[in-house]
Amino acid sequence: MIRCRFFKPTVRFINEHACYNDFCRLVPYLLSIVGLTDLSTNDHLTSKLKDKMSFAHLHVHTEYSLLDGFSNIKKLVSRVKELNMESVAITDHGTMFGVIDFYKAAKAEGIKPIIGLEAYMAARTMKDKDSKLDRTSTHLLLLAENETGYKNLLKIASAAQMEGFYYYPRIDHDFLASHSEGLIATSGCMSAEIPRALLNENPAEAVKKWDWYAEVFGHDRFFVELQQHNIAEITDLNKKLLSLGARYEARFIATNDVHYVNQADARLQDILLAIQTNSTLNDPSRMKMSDDSYYLRSPLEMSKIFSEVPDALSNTLLIAERCNVDLGFKGYHLPSSLSRKGTRRKPICVRFASRERRINSKKTPPAQRSRKDSSMN
Repeated sequence: MIRCRFFKPTVRFINEHACYNDFCRLVPYLLSIVGLTDLSTNDHLTSKLKDKMSFAHLHVHTEYSLLDGFSNIKKLVSRVKELNMESVAITDHGTMFGVIDFYKAAKAEGIKPIIGLEAYMAARTMKDKDSKLDRTSTHLLLLAENETGYKNLLKIASAAQMEGFYYYPRIDHDFLASHSEGLIATSGCMSAEIPRALLNENPAEAVKKWDWYAEVFGHDRFFVELQQHNIAEITDLNKKLLSLGARYEARFIATNDVHYVNQADARLQDILLAIQTNSTLNDPSRMKMSDDSYYLRSPLEMSKIFSEVPDALSNTLLIAERCNVDLGFKGYHLPSSLSRKGTRRKPICVRFASRERRINSKKTPPAQRSRKDSSMN
């Protein structure tokens, strides 16, 4: 009884006031003090605690989510390293402009980069652009599992900007289905299709969308996303997702909708939103975040928030382990020289040189032409 009275309040104090590193270092000593373990197991126990409490952020917006994300990439990966996390994702809104900077910065810090995208799904198709029917869109989180997935992300982002843009860079279900290979998808945030259907009290539509994603991505590549912010409906939404997920034997992941690195940055990100929406900060009706929780939470914070769904934490590490995209920039990466018919063409420089020779040959006297041909051979 004495041991419990000493141990529980101490651990509670560390949970509430100490950082993650302090927690991992101090707990083995506290256990030793109360006689529950020997200090010789210190390193092993610390390692076990880190494994148990570790976590990977898979829903992260950087400064490349223009006028929405405030996460500076170098500060982001530096903070990830400081919190002893081994990997982190980039999932900007509808764009992959920041991927190369992110990849290089993460590698420089010894952090595993996970390449992703938060895509916009068109209300109908990406070709439809009616002001009443197609102005709204839904979100979808996509992560590249391999090089094929990375190339498909590039195609998705490019097509969304070049072909589907209408208020937002959009794709549709048909385009996604034809470019789903190598990608891991999640059910997304509250603005995604399945959560929105559940929030609108339309479970039949949620089941229909769930079935579609399950068919396209399969059980192995479709995960259900749980978030926790200061939003009235989100707790009820999570309960519905957990209940519906049980029918599918779905796998869950916990995410924080990261828009800035530190909690103190919330005010600055709020200014970005005001600029984006052409509003003033004192406008009570403008769009804003619900609270200041959209920062890079520590693994300890995430484990406390989602303690009732521990698999949602460990599944983030599973995804992080599976996602392996190498952008090592080694060697040359030149476009294919195959023609549309599948036959190999000469390099473009040779083709241009040949064309110039043909043009010039018409203007050159026969005597000079023979001398040129002999000098080029």
